[in-house]
Amino acid sequence: MNLILLGPPGAGKGTQAKRLEETYGIRQLSTGEMLREAVSSGSELGQQAKRIMDAGELVPDSVMVQMISERVDQPDCKNGFILDGFPRTVAQAEALDAMLADKGLAIEHVIEFRVDEDAMVARILKRAAEEGRSDDNEETLRKRMDVYRRQTAPIIPYYSGKGALKTVDGMASMDDVTGQLKAILG
Repeated sequence: MNLILLGPPGAGKGTQAKRLEETYGIRQLSTGEMLREAVSSGSELGQQAKRIMDAGELVPDSVMVQMISERVDQPDCKNGFILDGFPRTVAQAEALDAMLADKGLAIEHVIEFRVDEDAMVARILKRAAEEGRSDDNEETLRKRMDVYRRQTAPIIPYYSGKGALKTVDGMASMDDVTGQLKAILG
């Protein structure tokens, strides 16, 4: 089972991905983590990514897709994987689909965590205050949501048009969201 979780920062994707990993034996793949691992491994791909990042540039789609391609071939992904943070653009979604098709794989479910942004900001700010996290402030959160709306949300129609998109209420309790996900995944 191969999934993509979509939603703005703070929507609960990471928490739910951990629960799905435990329930279904599938692996959450973080592109940020993959980049760090590739760089620290010293592999050719990692060295290429490091040069790009050291120059302050974004890692190109082709490198990210190649990195994901190598990662999904690992034994811990044999039951499937969860992508969170990729794809972020329609071009990335198309490249991902093409790479997976070459492997005889596909994304079976794309699940959007739909949230009320104002309520979510209030929830995250409350959590940040309780945990003493200064990095979660309203201005930063609003900027991250704006980036999500402008850059990532446009892939929602792409997956909807393929019949792969489902939606969960990201404002529900964690257990309710987990129940919604299990209902979608079967």
